[in-house]
Amino acid sequence: MSLNTAHANNGVLIHAGECILLFADNVSIEFHGPELHAFKNTKVGRLYLTTHRMIFNNKHINDDMASFSFPFCTISEVELEQPVFGANYIKGKVRAQPNGNWVGEAKFKIVFKKGGAIDFGQAMLKASQMVGRNGVNDVPAYAPPPGPWFEAPPPAYTPAPAGYYGWVPNVAAFPNAPPANSVFMTDMPPPYPGINGYNGYATAPPSGATGFSQPPMPPADAKAAEAAQSAYYDPNKPQCAYVPPPAYYESPPAYEMNGKKNQ
Repeated sequence: MSLNTAHANNGVLIHAGECILLFADNVSIEFHGPELHAFKNTKVGRLYLTTHRMIFNNKHINDDMASFSFPFCTISEVELEQPVFGANYIKGKVRAQPNGNWVGEAKFKIVFKKGGAIDFGQAMLKASQMVGRNGVNDVPAYAPPPGPWFEAPPPAYTPAPAGYYGWVPNVAAFPNAPPANSVFMTDMPPPYPGINGYNGYATAPPSGATGFSQPPMPPADAKAAEAAQSAYYDPNKPQCAYVPPPAYYESPPAYEMNGKKNQ
């Protein structure tokens, strides 16, 4: 798990090949264990379940914890609680990633003020189980994306009709999609496994790898290939294609405190 590494431009920042399965707004989260000030007090914001992890984005951008990343391989002891009085919630334990801006372990409690804790928790457990088939021995160290970030194409945050290996997340319980212009992506593949492996790799990608090596192309051909690969084609609308806007040539902050970048 890493602190303040999964947000950009007041939105969520995901890896290349990572997809959002469920999105819940107005959830609260509490942490116990770490002495770091960023873990103090209850946080309120948005929660994302992706193919590789769970991500929390704080609605208060000046809080010491702007975002929190929970790779499935760092989560344990997850339980779904249904108290007689009060809202249902998810609790568990998470380990820090090396270089993740904090160290040790933390217990967490996530409350869904608008309901849906059980559906979200069951989906998280199912995704974690699927990730377990890919296996991971050590929690990989966090590394900031080396390149720019850009608006993610629609397939990164719209439900996959066919699901994943026969499993279709219960999107009916969370029908709302993330707000427009709030999902951003980097060219860096996930360093840990997801429900479909390491972003299409049979094993973990080499350190620093962003894709398969190919012979260099002429500049004109390279530009055309880049445009084709970044476009989204909808078979139901063959006359249309979605092409992401130009990248924001700014690397996401490795760490933020009170809205100020540490140099």
